[in-house]
Amino acid sequence: MRKLLTALLVLAVLGLGVFWVVTRPRPLPADALAGLVPDPAHGEQVFWAGGCAACHADAEATGDQKLILTGGQRFPSPFGTFVAPNISNDLVAGIGGWSDLDLANAMTRGVSPKGAHYYPVFPYASYAKASLQDIVDLRAFLATLPADPTPSAAHEVGFPYNIRRSLGGWKYLFLDENWVVTGDLTPAEERGRYLAEALGHCGECHTPRNALGGMERVRWLAGGPVPGGKGNFPNITPAKLTWSEADIVEYLTSGFTPDFDSAGGHMALVVENTANLPAEDRAAIAAYLKKVPPAE
Repeated sequence: MRKLLTALLVLAVLGLGVFWVVTRPRPLPADALAGLVPDPAHGEQVFWAGGCAACHADAEATGDQKLILTGGQRFPSPFGTFVAPNISNDLVAGIGGWSDLDLANAMTRGVSPKGAHYYPVFPYASYAKASLQDIVDLRAFLATLPADPTPSAAHEVGFPYNIRRSLGGWKYLFLDENWVVTGDLTPAEERGRYLAEALGHCGECHTPRNALGGMERVRWLAGGPVPGGKGNFPNITPAKLTWSEADIVEYLTSGFTPDFDSAGGHMALVVENTANLPAEDRAAIAAYLKKVPPAE
């Protein structure tokens, strides 16, 4: 019996050690951004491509109010309700005190300046593919935006999902920096892939998820239930989205469909972002969507 207890204790210690190693936060190296020079003008393009305002501005904001990133939008899910934080330029309530590396760690590694895991409702599973130059440029643009002192609200997440350390296991299983759509792509299709798979994080809504909330990459952009809500995100693979590239470009510009319907819900906020992109970027996204494998 004593030998059995000793063996169980050893196994428990080993298991805890493996858990601790696998789930530890993995920030970027301290010199990861060395030599990168910020370009705030380009950072504005990254801002719109990344959809920052769609989640972090008030959902009813218009015009310049879109640039006040107070947070507060709520995102229900099977794991709890997440609340978008204040990412305005406020030194206390927002991210005004963040360095370029802090933002890069948040976006590509899902790690806070204090070294804690972020919940994947912040789409770092997509932003992980973003270029570090784009993130440095984005940080420079964010520094030009208004500060707002509104404190961030806490997420409403119960046990066991409130154990931040366990998110390291989620990252181990689902954080994949490889492109989904590969093969022989034109430069425009590659640009569209970067915008859709990385900055635009289209897969975060339009790709079905498994029981642990990981994206099912084999059914990329095939749609699925709205987490914690009603309805479904549409399938935007060529299996269902039969619009021409020109139709897609028009939708991303004006929000109007070929049937003279219009974008609604959160997608209307996304269109407000894509409308601010250069026309060639909207065309690149349309070209990319035509290369996505059809999936039901």
